[in-house]
Amino acid sequence: MNECRKPECSAEKQEIYEEQKEKIMEIAMRAGHILLENGAEISRVEETIDRICRHYGIESANSFVLSNGIFSTMGNERESFFARVQHIPVSGAHLNRVAAVNQLSREIEEGKHTVEELGRCLDDIEQMPGKRKGVQIGASAVGSGAFCYLLGGDLADGAAAFLSGLVLYVYILYIGKNLSKLVQNILGGALVTFCCVVLYHLGLGHHISSMIIGSVIPMIPGVAFTNGIRDITDGDYIAGSVRMMDAGLVVLSIALGMGFVLTMYYRLTGGNLL
Repeated sequence: MNECRKPECSAEKQEIYEEQKEKIMEIAMRAGHILLENGAEISRVEETIDRICRHYGIESANSFVLSNGIFSTMGNERESFFARVQHIPVSGAHLNRVAAVNQLSREIEEGKHTVEELGRCLDDIEQMPGKRKGVQIGASAVGSGAFCYLLGGDLADGAAAFLSGLVLYVYILYIGKNLSKLVQNILGGALVTFCCVVLYHLGLGHHISSMIIGSVIPMIPGVAFTNGIRDITDGDYIAGSVRMMDAGLVVLSIALGMGFVLTMYYRLTGGNLL
């Protein structure tokens, strides 16, 4: 009967245990990656990584999260060393994926998932479909019309903003996605303003300023700006400043596009539009 000696068996078990810990760290970083990529604030990302590591008994885990990167380490006299860096480009918000990872982290703390199951769960979250293009276009149109009305426009202004918001999101989904972020926002602001000017001259709408402001609302990075403020109040000054700077550049780009169209209109017609 073949039996391994105790020291050899102990070393083999220790190696398996260390491999398991590295796998847990990779899973924790992957969960943080999904959160950060889809618009979660820094404190939420750090808390989720910490929860996963703590639940599976990793005591030496440390994570440093920025708006576009995660740095994670593990290691002390009792645990092997681990270090990873992940770059995460600044992108849009997909809050359904953020909510799914939050729910998964709570289920992990309740002991509902093994380490082997977590990879499949994260695969499912990454593959969650976004909203259909028709739904996005409709939401943009309705949101533009509603905001126009709330900001002082009448029903005719709301109808004009509805049409402008619809055209805007068709542009974003089918044309703007192939452009750089700066160019996309400049052209988007110009397109919305041009549509509102045309509709105004066709007699659909009475308050051009309300029409333009309502129509441009779908492009405003409200989630990024709010998360930037939350990060700063939580003490994450670098990440918060980067997010607010990104949101500010988006707003500036939209304003440049709007200003270009209004300036050209004024020079061509000599009229005062607003």
